[in-house]
Amino acid sequence: MITYLTFFLFSVWKFMFTPLAGPAAGLNFWETFFSCLGGGFFSAIIFYFGSSYFMQRAVRLSAEKEKQREQLGKKVKQKKKFTRSNRWIVKIKQSFGMYFVTWAFPLFFSIPLGTIITAKFYKHQKSTFPLILFFLTIDCLIITGGTYLVKYLWV
Repeated sequence: MITYLTFFLFSVWKFMFTPLAGPAAGLNFWETFFSCLGGGFFSAIIFYFGSSYFMQRAVRLSAEKEKQREQLGKKVKQKKKFTRSNRWIVKIKQSFGMYFVTWAFPLFFSIPLGTIITAKFYKHQKSTFPLILFFLTIDCLIITGGTYLVKYLWV
């Protein structure tokens, strides 16, 4: 039970790498698959539907820090809004579209960050969240399947 919970919690943050530890933990394919998929779904639900809260919170905390620095008499340097990484993310979004973003961002950036970015771009489209869940399922199936395939080929 504690192993399933551990895989569930690790999948909330590092979904892409958690299934790789399944064979070492003594779990079979389905135990690894469902505990990782459950953690991924949980994280996607929390961060997709809470994305507006998390974005507003980040703006509020940044403004509070800036106000505190001003009160202390420190010189406040304006942050760039169009950073290299922000430009890169927008370029990827415009070049590849919604399907790529709903697949790649939660997988490669981590589910919390990826779903927040995806929600920022595509929350107005009804198919965005089901696509995220669909791609998480496919990714989990591929990663877990690949892990157990390699395990059985090496033994």
